[in-house]
Amino acid sequence: MNSGVLVARSLVKRVSRDQIYRLASNQRHFASIACPDAHKGGKGLVLGLYEKESGKGTRLTPAGEKFDDRLHGKLNELICESKISGRLGRGKVFNNVDEEFRSVCVVGVGIEGIGFNELEMLDEGMENVRVAAGIGARSLQAVECIEIHVDNMDYAEQAAEGASLATWRFEENLSKKYRSIQPKLELFDSPDTDSWTRGLFKAEAQNISRRIAESPANCMTPTAVAQAGVDFLCPCGITVEVRTMEWIEQQQLHSFLTIAKGSCEPPVVLELAYCGTSPEDKPILLVGLGLTFNSGGINLRPCKGMDEFRADLNGAASILATMRAAAALSLPINITAILPLCENMPSGMSVKPGDVVTLLNAKRMAIRNIDRAGVVVIADPMIYGQTTYKPRLVVDIGSMCKGVKKAVGGGATGIWSNSHYVWKQFQKAGSLTGDRLWRFPLWEFYRRRVANHLSFDLTNDGDGLASSCLAAAVLHELVPCSDWAHLDTSGTGLMSTYGLVPYLRAGQMTGRPTRTLVQFLYQLACPGE
Repeated sequence: MNSGVLVARSLVKRVSRDQIYRLASNQRHFASIACPDAHKGGKGLVLGLYEKESGKGTRLTPAGEKFDDRLHGKLNELICESKISGRLGRGKVFNNVDEEFRSVCVVGVGIEGIGFNELEMLDEGMENVRVAAGIGARSLQAVECIEIHVDNMDYAEQAAEGASLATWRFEENLSKKYRSIQPKLELFDSPDTDSWTRGLFKAEAQNISRRIAESPANCMTPTAVAQAGVDFLCPCGITVEVRTMEWIEQQQLHSFLTIAKGSCEPPVVLELAYCGTSPEDKPILLVGLGLTFNSGGINLRPCKGMDEFRADLNGAASILATMRAAAALSLPINITAILPLCENMPSGMSVKPGDVVTLLNAKRMAIRNIDRAGVVVIADPMIYGQTTYKPRLVVDIGSMCKGVKKAVGGGATGIWSNSHYVWKQFQKAGSLTGDRLWRFPLWEFYRRRVANHLSFDLTNDGDGLASSCLAAAVLHELVPCSDWAHLDTSGTGLMSTYGLVPYLRAGQMTGRPTRTLVQFLYQLACPGE
């Protein structure tokens, strides 16, 4: 199983990741792969081409060579004439070369046999296949192929992920006549259908997360997210409990209500439960920040770019999608999720800077900066989850502060953890999915800056510039004894803008780190595979 084990083959040649990511930022690279006179409609085929290296010229993948034999060498002739080098992500669409496939896209996969890069902490072979399959499938989508068959390029699961992620578009608010075709994806000439299906499940989960995050805030209200959770998860056998205002008040989730009361939209807490093994086994608790719109409250954010913060529910969206993937993959593990959903808006009922709220663990938190509402929203729900379910591991996810975005941009999701084992499992998962994480310090230095005050026990912003580390320090105070990890998605979970991934469309929400979370849970559920 490709996704379960780190691949440690020797590197033939290392490819700069910057070269790969520049493919996405320069749209000419995508345009160069499609012929302007391409025939529209019908079936399309994506084939991989390995880059030439010392002693070897360019070479089609085994499936590509077999297809070329069917054409009596015509495809290789076209490749030589068009001078395709096999460089990662570069290629061309050929039309009317085969009766079955009206359009054939030959796209570079880079060096053959490339594997795990320890310096990058990335399996470059898997990532190259995602890039090639994604660019190829998107090019055939551009010429309106209604069915696209994809070469597995030695990694069927990763080919499925790249193709599915690249062809997804959020067009629900476009007139139907302007919407693009969503092609049907099929595996070409390979028996590895299990890996292909697994890749489609993972990509579908990330696309669900993207859809929820991309939807306008007036369409994806807390109630609408709850309804989406019911629609997506109940058919999979996942238990979904929709908790409304009365229940929230009975449970005394004061920190959550303190932020929610500033909006007219009623808050909701979603409780999700997936039972994949014995009910007596302790579950993993996932807590996702679900701010369906974050204006900053009284500490109002600048108008420019504020619309992006409709995706401040990306933590909750990723967890909701992960639960669906866990059920689809039948993971032998118990998972419980708590998703507090509300808006952070300015009004006469809004929390004011300096207000103090009493948490479920009897600690008092001062809310000095309402713009940093994330830790306040999930504080009481996270304490409630630990008290109720006694989990063996707690993972919380959300876009908390801009500090991590300034530090690593879109390159990695920031992670803080009190367990080296948990961090190593996340690191391994990120290296396999291509959606990496980077560990930041969880030191006493930061705890003193959020907890050492004369008038209250905690503050939601702390003292100093390291905003993301301070947010993690606050949350660490709420986890008394469990293994715990905090993922800050401020740089990766919102809009694709900087450091683009070629198979994620620019200018739309990313859905990250959904696949990494699915892979992490798989590793915990099946440690020997």
